[in-house]
Amino acid sequence: MKIVSVVGARPQFVKLAPIHKAATAAGVEHVIVHTGQHYDPMLSDVFFEDLGIGDPDVHLGIGSGSHGVQTGAILAALDKVFDEHRPDWVLVYGDTNSTLAAVLSAVKMHIPVAHLEAGLRSFNRRMPEEHNRVMTDHAADLLLAPTQVAVNHLAHEGLEERTVLVGDVMTDVLFEIRDQVAATPSRLLEDLGLTAGGYYLSTIHRAENTDDPARLTEIVAGLAELDKPVVLLAHPRVVAKASTHGIELTKGSLIAHAPLAYPDLIAAVLASAGVVTDSGGLQKEAFLLRVPCTTVRTETEWVETVELGWNRLANSAVEIQAAVTRPRPAETQVAPYGDGNAATRVVDTLLHEFAAD
Repeated sequence: MKIVSVVGARPQFVKLAPIHKAATAAGVEHVIVHTGQHYDPMLSDVFFEDLGIGDPDVHLGIGSGSHGVQTGAILAALDKVFDEHRPDWVLVYGDTNSTLAAVLSAVKMHIPVAHLEAGLRSFNRRMPEEHNRVMTDHAADLLLAPTQVAVNHLAHEGLEERTVLVGDVMTDVLFEIRDQVAATPSRLLEDLGLTAGGYYLSTIHRAENTDDPARLTEIVAGLAELDKPVVLLAHPRVVAKASTHGIELTKGSLIAHAPLAYPDLIAAVLASAGVVTDSGGLQKEAFLLRVPCTTVRTETEWVETVELGWNRLANSAVEIQAAVTRPRPAETQVAPYGDGNAATRVVDTLLHEFAAD
């Protein structure tokens, strides 16, 4: 059996790593296509090395652009790739423009498509990711859901027959990386003269938080006035937006820092007093590492993190400060994101479905 995985952004590289490992162990031919949607090396190519994936088999080098331009360019390029490789499955990940382009290309070529991380919903139609994930779920042949909540969403939309609960592959790789870096101090401690537990870690990148100058100013103000240093791992897009808006990203408690490679990121989260983010992946990673998280959004797809007290939604500067400085949540043994063996279940499911055809 041959699988072609299509990825293009940091969270997808993380999900790809355990899938590649499981596919190799099962003797499955696994072709990796990197669309180039994230084109900064620290957010892209270096992840393949850090996660032990190796170089992608195909690199499309698409780069940036508006949603329509980027999606269209990826779609046009993938037709040739799928025609050359003729896989038994195209595996798409998450909710990016690369995901939507890949599912459209594959289904029009009558190639079976499986969607990893299917069924997540924010119910916020202003999010481009919400459009991408809903359309991908309805177009794909097999929906690989990470949680029971996701399964319930898909059933509500009439997609239950195509759905399999496999668990969350990010849990697989996170546990592995956590164990690798457990004895290694975060590089931020030496780089910035910080102490373990003496800082907060932040990432802010979503358009709704960065495109509007007033909105970004509000978030920066909330972070800059916190009671500990706040290390903002600033995506190049955020740096550019802040510069355009005339907003300083290093002020008060706030320290702007370049993005970290994934193992360094996990080490930095482990050493922090808390996380402030608008990233879906980092919310969940913080929960799995039992580090309190504050999410700068009006909603989250990972509702379990909020229900269990380890994540709190906050939007104004006052809400951010209150959420970040709240008491530590009650410890929990609840494991809504699986046991760390989701990737094996994914590959086994694809093999079973292929044999059934």
